Amino acid sequence: MTYTLWEIARHINAELHGDPKCEIKNIGTLEHATSGEISFLSNNRYTHFLESTKASAVILKAEHLDSCPVHALVMDDPYLGYANVARLLYPDVIAEPGVHIKADIHSTAEIHSTAHIGPYVSIGSNTKIAANVYIGPGCVIGDGITVGTNSRLIANVVLCDGVEIGERGILHPGVVIGADGFGIANDNGKWLKIPQVGSVIIGNDVEIGANTSIDRGALGNTIIDDGVKIDNQVQIGHNVHIGEHTAIAGCVGIAGSTKIGKRCMIGGAAGISGHLEIVDDVIIMAMTGVANSIRKPGIYASGVPAMEAKIWRKNIATYRHLYTLSSRVNKLEKK
Repeated sequence: MTYTLWEIARHINAELHGDPKCEIKNIGTLEHATSGEISFLSNNRYTHFLESTKASAVILKAEHLDSCPVHALVMDDPYLGYANVARLLYPDVIAEPGVHIKADIHSTAEIHSTAHIGPYVSIGSNTKIAANVYIGPGCVIGDGITVGTNSRLIANVVLCDGVEIGERGILHPGVVIGADGFGIANDNGKWLKIPQVGSVIIGNDVEIGANTSIDRGALGNTIIDDGVKIDNQVQIGHNVHIGEHTAIAGCVGIAGSTKIGKRCMIGGAAGISGHLEIVDDVIIMAMTGVANSIRKPGIYASGVPAMEAKIWRKNIATYRHLYTLSSRVNKLEKK
Protein backbone atom coordinates (compact mmCIF):
# COMPACT_ATOMS: atom_id res chain seq x y z
CA MET A 1 0.00 0.00 0.00
CA THR A 2 1.16 3.56 -0.71
CA TYR A 3 0.60 6.67 1.43
CA THR A 4 1.79 10.26 1.16
CA LEU A 5 3.92 11.77 3.92
CA TRP A 6 1.02 14.06 4.76
CA GLU A 7 -1.24 11.05 5.33
CA ILE A 8 1.42 9.32 7.41
CA ALA A 9 2.14 12.43 9.49
CA ARG A 10 -1.53 12.82 10.26
CA HIS A 11 -1.83 9.11 11.12
CA ILE A 12 1.02 9.16 13.67
CA ASN A 13 0.49 12.76 14.84
CA ALA A 14 3.94 13.89 13.74
CA GLU A 15 5.26 17.26 12.56
CA LEU A 16 6.07 17.13 8.85
CA HIS A 17 9.24 18.71 7.45
CA GLY A 18 9.40 18.23 3.69
CA ASP A 19 7.19 17.42 0.72
CA PRO A 20 3.72 16.36 1.89
CA LYS A 21 3.11 14.66 -1.50
CA CYS A 22 6.12 12.34 -1.22
CA GLU A 23 4.87 8.76 -1.58
CA ILE A 24 5.93 6.00 0.82
CA LYS A 25 5.53 2.29 0.00
CA ASN A 26 7.80 0.49 2.47
CA ILE A 27 9.84 0.77 5.66
CA GLY A 28 13.61 0.26 5.77
CA THR A 29 16.56 0.72 8.09
CA LEU A 30 18.51 3.96 8.05
CA GLU A 31 21.46 2.12 6.54
CA HIS A 32 19.63 0.24 3.78
CA ALA A 33 16.42 2.17 3.00
CA THR A 34 15.98 3.49 -0.55
CA SER A 35 13.69 5.90 -2.39
CA GLY A 36 10.03 5.36 -1.57
CA GLU A 37 10.85 3.99 1.89
CA ILE A 38 10.57 5.56 5.32
CA SER A 39 12.93 4.87 8.22
CA PHE A 40 13.24 5.93 11.85
CA LEU A 41 15.87 6.91 14.41
CA SER A 42 15.06 6.01 18.01
CA ASN A 43 18.46 4.81 19.27
CA ASN A 44 21.42 7.17 19.33
CA ARG A 45 23.78 4.30 18.47
CA TYR A 46 22.49 4.55 14.88
CA THR A 47 22.81 8.32 14.53
CA HIS A 48 25.86 7.95 12.27
CA PHE A 49 23.63 6.37 9.58
CA LEU A 50 21.32 9.40 9.45
CA GLU A 51 23.45 11.78 7.38
CA SER A 52 24.00 9.21 4.62
CA THR A 53 20.56 7.60 4.54
CA LYS A 54 18.89 7.10 1.16
CA ALA A 55 15.40 6.83 2.64
CA SER A 56 12.76 9.23 1.37
CA ALA A 57 11.86 10.22 4.92
CA VAL A 58 12.89 9.55 8.53
CA ILE A 59 10.85 9.58 11.73
CA LEU A 60 12.99 11.20 14.44
CA LYS A 61 13.13 13.50 17.45
CA ALA A 62 13.47 17.27 17.07
CA GLU A 63 17.08 17.14 18.31
CA HIS A 64 18.11 15.20 15.17
CA LEU A 65 16.22 17.31 12.63
CA ASP A 66 19.17 19.50 11.61
CA SER A 67 21.23 16.40 10.74
CA CYS A 68 18.54 14.85 8.54
CA PRO A 69 19.24 15.19 4.77
CA VAL A 70 15.76 14.03 3.68
CA HIS A 71 12.12 14.64 4.55
CA ALA A 72 11.41 14.23 8.25
CA LEU A 73 8.52 13.43 10.58
CA VAL A 74 9.28 14.80 14.04
CA MET A 75 7.77 13.29 17.18
CA ASP A 76 8.74 12.55 20.78
CA ASP A 77 8.70 8.75 20.36
CA PRO A 78 10.01 7.73 16.90
CA TYR A 79 9.81 4.02 17.73
CA LEU A 80 6.09 4.30 18.44
CA GLY A 81 5.76 6.24 15.19
CA TYR A 82 7.54 3.44 13.34
CA ALA A 83 5.22 0.87 14.92
CA ASN A 84 2.12 2.75 13.78
CA VAL A 85 3.49 3.30 10.26
CA ALA A 86 4.28 -0.42 10.01
CA ARG A 87 0.70 -1.26 10.97
CA LEU A 88 -0.51 1.20 8.34
CA LEU A 89 1.68 -0.09 5.50
CA TYR A 90 1.42 -3.78 6.34
CA PRO A 91 -2.13 -4.51 7.49
CA ASP A 92 -3.22 -8.03 8.38
CA VAL A 93 -4.30 -10.12 5.41
CA ILE A 94 -7.99 -11.01 5.61
CA ALA A 95 -8.45 -14.70 4.88
CA GLU A 96 -11.46 -16.00 2.97
CA PRO A 97 -14.09 -17.47 5.32
CA GLY A 98 -14.87 -21.14 5.13
CA VAL A 99 -13.83 -24.58 6.31
CA HIS A 100 -11.19 -26.47 4.35
CA ILE A 101 -12.27 -29.85 3.02
CA LYS A 102 -9.43 -31.54 4.92
CA ALA A 103 -10.38 -30.08 8.31
CA ASP A 104 -11.94 -32.37 10.93
CA ILE A 105 -14.77 -30.59 12.78
CA HIS A 106 -16.88 -32.25 15.48
CA SER A 107 -20.61 -32.11 14.82
CA THR A 108 -21.26 -30.17 18.06
CA ALA A 109 -18.67 -27.47 17.37
CA GLU A 110 -20.01 -23.99 16.53
CA ILE A 111 -18.06 -22.29 13.74
CA HIS A 112 -19.06 -18.74 12.77
CA SER A 113 -19.72 -18.29 9.07
CA THR A 114 -16.97 -15.66 8.79
CA ALA A 115 -14.25 -17.84 10.35
CA HIS A 116 -11.45 -19.37 8.30
CA ILE A 117 -10.53 -22.98 9.13
CA GLY A 118 -7.44 -24.24 7.28
CA PRO A 119 -6.36 -27.70 6.18
CA TYR A 120 -5.64 -30.47 8.69
CA VAL A 121 -7.27 -28.53 11.52
CA SER A 122 -8.98 -30.62 14.20
CA ILE A 123 -11.78 -29.07 16.31
CA GLY A 124 -13.37 -31.00 19.18
CA SER A 125 -16.83 -31.16 20.68
CA ASN A 126 -18.72 -28.16 22.10
CA THR A 127 -16.03 -25.75 20.94
CA LYS A 128 -17.02 -22.25 19.79
CA ILE A 129 -15.14 -20.33 17.11
CA ALA A 130 -16.29 -16.69 16.89
CA ALA A 131 -16.54 -14.27 13.97
CA ASN A 132 -13.52 -13.52 11.78
CA VAL A 133 -11.29 -16.02 13.56
CA TYR A 134 -8.38 -17.40 11.51
CA ILE A 135 -7.23 -20.94 12.32
CA GLY A 136 -4.25 -21.91 10.20
CA PRO A 137 -3.09 -25.31 9.00
CA GLY A 138 -2.41 -28.10 11.45
CA CYS A 139 -4.00 -26.53 14.54
CA VAL A 140 -5.52 -28.88 17.11
CA ILE A 141 -8.44 -27.43 19.07
CA GLY A 142 -9.79 -29.64 21.86
CA ASP A 143 -13.19 -29.94 23.50
CA GLY A 144 -15.09 -27.14 25.20
CA ILE A 145 -12.87 -24.34 23.91
CA THR A 146 -13.80 -20.74 23.12
CA VAL A 147 -11.86 -18.64 20.59
CA GLY A 148 -12.88 -14.96 20.56
CA THR A 149 -13.63 -12.62 17.67
CA ASN A 150 -10.79 -11.69 15.28
CA SER A 151 -8.25 -14.00 16.92
CA ARG A 152 -5.59 -15.68 14.76
CA LEU A 153 -3.98 -19.07 15.30
CA ILE A 154 -1.22 -19.00 12.71
CA ALA A 155 -0.30 -22.71 12.36
CA ASN A 156 0.22 -25.88 14.42
CA VAL A 157 -1.23 -24.30 17.56
CA VAL A 158 -2.58 -26.70 20.20
CA LEU A 159 -5.40 -25.68 22.53
CA CYS A 160 -6.16 -28.34 25.12
CA ASP A 161 -9.64 -28.97 26.54
CA GLY A 162 -11.44 -26.10 28.25
CA VAL A 163 -9.09 -23.27 27.22
CA GLU A 164 -10.56 -19.79 26.60
CA ILE A 165 -8.94 -17.38 24.12
CA GLY A 166 -10.17 -13.77 24.11
CA GLU A 167 -10.70 -11.39 21.22
CA ARG A 168 -7.99 -10.24 18.79
CA GLY A 169 -5.45 -12.73 20.09
CA ILE A 170 -2.45 -13.82 18.03
CA LEU A 171 -0.97 -17.27 18.65
CA HIS A 172 2.12 -18.02 16.60
CA PRO A 173 3.23 -21.44 15.29
CA GLY A 174 3.85 -24.15 17.85
CA VAL A 175 2.07 -22.50 20.77
CA VAL A 176 0.63 -24.97 23.28
CA ILE A 177 -2.03 -23.72 25.68
CA GLY A 178 -3.45 -25.86 28.45
CA ALA A 179 -1.09 -28.82 28.62
CA ASP A 180 -0.68 -30.36 32.07
CA GLY A 181 1.38 -28.43 34.58
CA PHE A 182 4.34 -30.05 36.35
CA GLY A 183 2.28 -31.49 39.19
CA ILE A 184 3.90 -34.46 40.89
CA ALA A 185 4.20 -35.77 44.44
CA ASN A 186 6.95 -37.94 45.88
CA ASP A 187 5.71 -41.34 47.04
CA ASN A 188 8.64 -43.09 48.74
CA GLY A 189 11.10 -42.13 46.00
CA LYS A 190 8.68 -42.49 43.11
CA TRP A 191 6.89 -39.63 41.41
CA LEU A 192 3.09 -39.68 41.47
CA LYS A 193 1.31 -37.56 38.84
CA ILE A 194 -1.32 -35.14 40.17
CA PRO A 195 -4.29 -34.56 37.83
CA GLN A 196 -4.37 -30.98 36.54
CA VAL A 197 -8.05 -30.07 36.68
CA GLY A 198 -7.93 -26.31 36.00
CA SER A 199 -7.67 -24.57 32.62
CA VAL A 200 -6.18 -21.46 30.99
CA ILE A 201 -8.05 -18.18 30.54
CA ILE A 202 -6.47 -15.72 28.09
CA GLY A 203 -7.82 -12.17 27.78
CA ASN A 204 -8.21 -9.83 24.82
CA ASP A 205 -5.38 -8.49 22.64
CA VAL A 206 -2.85 -11.06 23.85
CA GLU A 207 0.01 -12.13 21.57
CA ILE A 208 1.92 -15.35 22.23
CA GLY A 209 5.17 -16.16 20.42
CA ALA A 210 6.23 -19.34 18.66
CA ASN A 211 6.73 -22.52 20.70
CA THR A 212 5.59 -20.93 23.95
CA SER A 213 3.81 -23.17 26.47
CA ILE A 214 1.24 -22.06 29.05
CA ASP A 215 0.22 -24.83 31.46
CA ARG A 216 -3.31 -25.38 32.73
CA GLY A 217 -4.03 -24.84 36.40
CA ALA A 218 -3.71 -27.65 38.89
CA LEU A 219 -6.68 -26.29 40.84
CA GLY A 220 -8.27 -23.14 39.45
CA ASN A 221 -6.99 -21.52 36.28
CA THR A 222 -3.84 -20.06 34.79
CA ILE A 223 -4.78 -16.49 33.80
CA ILE A 224 -3.24 -14.16 31.20
CA ASP A 225 -4.91 -10.74 31.36
CA ASP A 226 -5.70 -8.30 28.53
CA GLY A 227 -2.89 -6.85 26.44
CA VAL A 228 -0.11 -9.20 27.59
CA LYS A 229 2.66 -9.78 25.03
CA ILE A 230 4.70 -12.98 25.27
CA ASP A 231 7.74 -13.74 23.11
CA ASN A 232 8.96 -17.07 21.70
CA GLN A 233 9.87 -20.16 23.75
CA VAL A 234 8.48 -18.92 27.06
CA GLN A 235 7.35 -21.41 29.71
CA ILE A 236 4.53 -20.37 32.04
CA GLY A 237 3.67 -22.82 34.79
CA HIS A 238 0.32 -23.83 36.25
CA ASN A 239 -1.81 -21.26 38.11
CA VAL A 240 0.39 -18.32 37.12
CA HIS A 241 -1.49 -15.01 36.84
CA ILE A 242 0.00 -12.31 34.57
CA GLY A 243 -1.43 -8.81 34.80
CA GLU A 244 -2.56 -6.51 32.01
CA HIS A 245 -0.06 -5.18 29.44
CA THR A 246 2.94 -7.03 30.82
CA ALA A 247 5.61 -7.93 28.22
CA ILE A 248 7.74 -11.07 28.50
CA ALA A 249 10.79 -11.64 26.29
CA GLY A 250 12.04 -14.95 24.88
CA CYS A 251 13.11 -17.99 26.90
CA VAL A 252 11.69 -16.74 30.20
CA GLY A 253 10.60 -19.44 32.65
CA ILE A 254 7.91 -18.74 35.24
CA ALA A 255 7.22 -21.42 37.84
CA GLY A 256 3.76 -22.26 39.12
CA SER A 257 1.42 -20.12 41.23
CA THR A 258 3.38 -16.89 40.72
CA LYS A 259 1.44 -13.66 40.34
CA ILE A 260 2.91 -10.95 38.12
CA GLY A 261 1.41 -7.46 38.12
CA LYS A 262 0.39 -5.03 35.41
CA ARG A 263 2.74 -3.27 32.98
CA CYS A 264 5.77 -5.34 33.97
CA MET A 265 8.66 -6.01 31.55
CA ILE A 266 10.62 -9.24 31.88
CA GLY A 267 13.87 -9.59 29.94
CA GLY A 268 15.02 -12.62 27.99
CA ALA A 269 16.04 -15.83 29.78
CA ALA A 270 14.94 -14.56 33.19
CA GLY A 271 13.89 -17.28 35.62
CA ILE A 272 11.13 -16.71 38.18
CA SER A 273 10.53 -19.13 41.04
CA GLY A 274 7.08 -20.31 42.03
CA HIS A 275 4.60 -18.99 44.60
CA LEU A 276 5.94 -15.42 44.35
CA GLU A 277 4.24 -12.07 43.90
CA ILE A 278 5.62 -9.32 41.66
CA VAL A 279 3.86 -5.96 41.92
CA ASP A 280 2.85 -3.66 39.06
CA ASP A 281 5.44 -1.71 37.03
CA VAL A 282 8.45 -3.91 37.67
CA ILE A 283 11.27 -4.29 35.10
CA ILE A 284 13.29 -7.51 35.36
CA MET A 285 16.43 -7.42 33.25
CA ALA A 286 17.66 -10.29 31.06
CA MET A 287 19.15 -13.39 32.74
CA THR A 288 17.83 -12.32 36.15
CA GLY A 289 16.94 -15.03 38.65
CA VAL A 290 14.00 -14.07 40.87
CA ALA A 291 13.85 -16.19 44.02
CA ASN A 292 11.76 -13.90 46.24
CA SER A 293 8.66 -11.72 45.85
CA ILE A 294 9.16 -8.19 44.52
CA ARG A 295 6.94 -5.79 46.45
CA LYS A 296 8.23 -2.45 45.19
CA PRO A 297 8.14 -1.12 41.58
CA GLY A 298 11.54 -0.62 40.00
CA ILE A 299 14.30 -2.21 37.93
CA TYR A 300 15.80 -5.50 39.12
CA ALA A 301 18.81 -7.43 37.80
CA SER A 302 21.18 -10.28 38.59
CA GLY A 303 23.65 -12.42 36.69
CA VAL A 304 27.10 -11.57 35.38
CA PRO A 305 27.63 -10.18 31.85
CA ALA A 306 30.19 -11.83 29.56
CA MET A 307 33.85 -10.93 30.04
CA GLU A 308 37.23 -12.23 28.95
CA ALA A 309 37.77 -15.78 30.18
CA LYS A 310 41.01 -14.98 32.01
CA ILE A 311 39.26 -12.22 33.98
CA TRP A 312 36.31 -14.52 34.67
CA ARG A 313 38.58 -17.21 36.12
CA LYS A 314 40.25 -14.69 38.43
CA ASN A 315 36.87 -13.39 39.60
CA ILE A 316 35.61 -16.92 40.27
CA ALA A 317 38.74 -17.68 42.28
CA THR A 318 38.05 -14.58 44.38
CA TYR A 319 34.37 -15.45 44.72
CA ARG A 320 35.23 -18.82 46.28
CA HIS A 321 36.90 -16.98 49.14
CA LEU A 322 34.23 -14.29 49.50
CA TYR A 323 32.64 -15.72 52.66
CA THR A 324 36.03 -16.09 54.36
CA LEU A 325 36.99 -12.54 53.42
CA SER A 326 33.65 -11.23 54.69
CA SER A 327 34.12 -13.01 58.03
CA ARG A 328 37.62 -11.55 58.42
CA VAL A 329 36.34 -8.03 57.68
CA ASN A 330 33.58 -8.43 60.27
CA LYS A 331 36.10 -9.49 62.89
CA LEU A 332 38.31 -6.53 62.06
CA GLU A 333 35.36 -4.14 62.30
CA LYS A 334 34.45 -5.49 65.74
CA LYS A 335 38.00 -4.85 66.93
